[in-house]
Amino acid sequence: MDAEQQELLARLNASGRGTVLEALNIKLVEASKERVAASMPIGPNHLQLVGYLHGGVSVLLAETVASLASVMHIDSARQMAFGLEINANHLRPKRDGELRAVATPIHLGRSTHVWDVRISDEREKLICVSRCTVAVVDRPPDGGDPLLKG
Repeated sequence: MDAEQQELLARLNASGRGTVLEALNIKLVEASKERVAASMPIGPNHLQLVGYLHGGVSVLLAETVASLASVMHIDSARQMAFGLEINANHLRPKRDGELRAVATPIHLGRSTHVWDVRISDEREKLICVSRCTVAVVDRPPDGGDPLLKG
């Protein structure tokens, strides 16, 4: 990984301070126009009442990488990316370990992007597959740019 890529990841991860990314310990590990990847250890805050990974946490992780992947394709000083629609198939239960979510583009339009997201565990077993549609909207005058934050 080159220095420019490392700096981009550092800025993106710093922009997550004080957000759900920090609360759930989600770390961006790769960010390019071709794919965005994040890791997340499974801990007590990720579990539902009977001790398994909460499906909503997987959906949150999927939407995070899809939205940040859209940021790689827009003028983030003028535009923002918001999850518009998401579906997820939870394929395998997990109680612990580490997850890796990878978003790759299916469609990149002017106002919507569609992403394929695959979430795997530390043994590369598929845990969840998701498709996420992201809306690309104009940034309001006071909107914070995640690439400038932190």
